[in-house]
Formats: sequence, C-alpha cells, structure tokens
Amino acid sequence: MTPLHDPTSRGFASDNYSGVHPEVLDALAAANGGHQVSYGEDRYTARLQDVAARHFGEGATAWPVFNGTGANVVALTSMLPRWGAVICAKTAHIHADEGGAPEKVAGIKLLTIPTPDGKLTPELIDTEAWGWGDEHRAQPKVVSLTESSELGTVYTPSEVRAITDHAHRLGMTVYLDGARLSNAAASLDVPLRAFTTDAGVDVVSFGGTKNGALAAEMVVVLNPEASEGLRYLRKNQMQLASKMRFVSAQLLALLDGDLHLRNARQANAMARLLRGGIEAGLAEGAMSGIAFTQPTQANAVFASLPQASIERLRERFHFYDWDTSISEVRWVCSFDTTHADVEAFLEALGEECSPSRG
Repeated sequence: MTPLHDPTSRGFASDNYSGVHPEVLDALAAANGGHQVSYGEDRYTARLQDVAARHFGEGATAWPVFNGTGANVVALTSMLPRWGAVICAKTAHIHADEGGAPEKVAGIKLLTIPTPDGKLTPELIDTEAWGWGDEHRAQPKVVSLTESSELGTVYTPSEVRAITDHAHRLGMTVYLDGARLSNAAASLDVPLRAFTTDAGVDVVSFGGTKNGALAAEMVVVLNPEASEGLRYLRKNQMQLASKMRFVSAQLLALLDGDLHLRNARQANAMARLLRGGIEAGLAEGAMSGIAFTQPTQANAVFASLPQASIERLRERFHFYDWDTSISEVRWVCSFDTTHADVEAFLEALGEECSPSRG
C-alpha cells in the first residue's frame, strides 16, 4: 500500500501519534504463521506470564487487553462491589479522558480530588475517604493513581508506599494506571516492581501503546485478594482478544528484553532536551513569554506562552492545549522523537517567542 502520510513527520501532541517500533513489528511477524489456540491459550500468552512475574514478582498474573481505557475499566470493575467508588485525581485519565467509560460501562462512581501536580497524597485522599456505612454515599473502595501522572510528574516508590499503607489501613485497595509505566521506571531508574509490587500496589496496568506497541496493554494483578472475576470481565467488557498471541507477542517484545526501557529513556531524554533548550533560550534572552507550569519528570513538557505564539506554532507542529484559561500547552515526546525533531521545534519556538517579535 502507498503511504497516505509523510512518514518523516513527527510532532509533540501525544506519544499515541507515534508508529510501532520495528522490534515490535518483527515480533508480530514472528508470531504469525500457523495456528495457535485462541483466546489466550497460546504459547505467547503463557510466556508473558513468566515475563510479568519476572518484572512484578512471583504470583503476578497478566491479563492482556487492547487499550488503556479497557485496562482501566476491566481492572477497576474487578476491584469494586457495585456500591463501590474510586478516589482519583481530578486530572486522572479515568475521569478526564475516558469518555465516561468507567461510569457508563462499569457504573463506577469517581470521587475526584484537585491536585497541583496530578499526584495524590494521603492527606488529599482523606478529603474523599469517608462515609463508610452511609447508605447515601458511594463507598470509597479503591484509590487510583497514574504513573507517570497526567501532568508529567512521577510518584517515587516511597510516595506510592505512603499511599498504599494509608489506603490499606482504611480498608481500600490501590490501582495504578500505568499507561506510561515504563517512562516512570526510566525516570526513577528502578525496576517496575519497585514502585508497584514492592510499594504495596494491588493491581497495575502496563501500557504498551504509548511505548511502541500497537493496541497492546495488560492488567497485572499483584494481590489476588484485591481483584475478582477478570477471567469473565475481559470478555464481558469486550477486551478479550481472539488472536491474543499478537497482543502478547508485542508485550513480550517490550518486556522480555529492555526495549520498554530503551523506548522510555529516549522519550524522556527528548523531553529533557526540549525543556533544556527552552531554559537556555530564556536565559540567553532569545525567547520570552514562556513559563513552565510543571516539572519535567517523564516525557512531557507543560508550559504557558502567549496565545498568539501558540496559534502560529501550531500551524507548523501538532500539540494540544491543556488549560486554555492560562494558555497552558502540553508537548509530548515519543520513543521515535529525535534530536533533530527537538531542534526544529526549538528553532520554531524561538522564532515565535522572540522578544523582537513583540
């Protein structure tokens, strides 16, 4: 087929814009040919269980799914009774960007908390962790974290442990939405289990799509007492792949070696390069009117700048508004973002935000 787009074009809107990593494509091709038992009874999915245990600890059980929304909804449904509620940050993907799927598909009540940096704390959780035994209030049963957060910040293992200890004392379990789990691991320079299993998380999702895969994510149950019915819920909520070997093969490509970290390190490094270039431009007086709104701890840069500059810059590069009330935007780097991509963007940013432009 003739490509319908320019394969050399890259922007800074989302790591979902990126293609599939060549090693993942090779894994898909290697898994092709011949027949394998469907619905997860294949050799690739069996191998994935061993690999998940290596990363998350013995007893971890991996449940491959198609996408992050499905992972979140299936996981949370398995952790909740019908009267249960989930405490999450107001910026959490399950609240702000799932199209109401947790509420509509699973009937889950979300108890949202405003946060300055996208991260919950035990003190913030306490603002919604109340009302147990009150039949008029949905019962808080799960705390949901996102790693890295929707504001590009990263929970340290000790921060996760403080939350899980607090939640468990209150009789709640903890789910970690890991759409960018590898970016967090690369940022922290620790194994995946350090801020999941070893930090007391009960259920976690691992995101492959933003890290070089094609429609491949998984739910990993770390505490079997915290999750029930996943075998049935995946099918019930339309996340059970018939040809699951192709989902599992992609996750194996990422996790059986170090590809997931190589990809995440590249994305994180390009975000640091972008931020560093802007900081240098501001310090040298070559740029003006740009202010960072969040620390850059993973693969995203959040900043505010004049609206006119945003509009002109967006004619040349894809990126999204974040908070239009303060002219805040988000720039995201991907596993395939290059130095040249960042330098081209910095050059354009310098032109649009030059002090001489007025």
